[in-house]
Amino acid sequence: MSARRPVYLVKGSDPVLVSGALSNLLDRLVDGGDRSLLVDEFDLDSTKLAAALDAAQTIPFLTDFRIVVVRRFGRYSKGEEVAPVVAYLDDPLDSTTLVLVGEKTALTSANDDGEPFTKAPKMPPALTKAVTAAGGEVVETDAATRNMAGWVGEQFAAAGLDVDPAVRDKVAKTIGEDGGAVVGIIERLKGAFSPGERLRLADVEPFIGPPGGVPPWDLTDAIDKGDVALSIDRLQRMMGAGDRHSLAIMATLQSHYLRMVKLDGANVRGEKEAAAILGMKGSTFPAKKAMNQARKLGSPGIRRAVALLAKADVDLRGAQAWPQELTMEVLVARLARNSR
Repeated sequence: MSARRPVYLVKGSDPVLVSGALSNLLDRLVDGGDRSLLVDEFDLDSTKLAAALDAAQTIPFLTDFRIVVVRRFGRYSKGEEVAPVVAYLDDPLDSTTLVLVGEKTALTSANDDGEPFTKAPKMPPALTKAVTAAGGEVVETDAATRNMAGWVGEQFAAAGLDVDPAVRDKVAKTIGEDGGAVVGIIERLKGAFSPGERLRLADVEPFIGPPGGVPPWDLTDAIDKGDVALSIDRLQRMMGAGDRHSLAIMATLQSHYLRMVKLDGANVRGEKEAAAILGMKGSTFPAKKAMNQARKLGSPGIRRAVALLAKADVDLRGAQAWPQELTMEVLVARLARNSR
């Protein structure tokens, strides 16, 4: 195996992916050794961080190195809370590999010992810098939703599965933004096929499972193209597997069209000007999409879309006795037709 690093930070928003990455990392670090002797695991929901750092600074017994795993490290979000770890990383023990796992806490209130915690893991920048400066590695597990097909291909390759490109593309389209679903697909395939066997789409399709949720831009892109069927499919996946509430999707659509309203009549000459008017920082791509769609619809089309949104918003709040799903499907179909 490659040389061990002094520290690893495993992070991500999907607990399934984080758990899978941790399992793979420990398999690689243990490298066939005795896990009971090599690995010390600490759960910060029941143990203080100081105890884990004490173990990290202790010379191993009966082995050449020690792996100290700190679970639930996502309970910390402020620089001062992780200062002891940053201090340790200034001069880490050569025989210790520290593995910090950014899982969120399972607690609903603070422990009696008063240890700080947050329910939404957000690694402090000071920690990431310290990990990098110490020669460590940040293991980012979140799926790259803008290039999901490439990310899926990397997961198959890492699992030792040889698949056709069509398999990668089909899995990416099916799981949507549910990156954790790929873990189950991979495990089912590993149990069904021999190592090194080339897998084609017909082999894999029975193991893929139902469609997952999709990110909001999949819905707005489909609407902007004027594709009614695709728009409704994306909406249903957001509400179903994606578990997004109708009002949350409505807010996404309102924001999407509000950008067009702001650009309508502004006579912008390019995406940078559009981004400035919209107050966007960083990538100007969303501003470019809003600018092009505003030009495509024109003022009458934008007004029709805003009227459709206003009516559906009132209907969702009780003016119409339809189920919320039906109200949203009718809205999305009308918005897509308006984009043709």
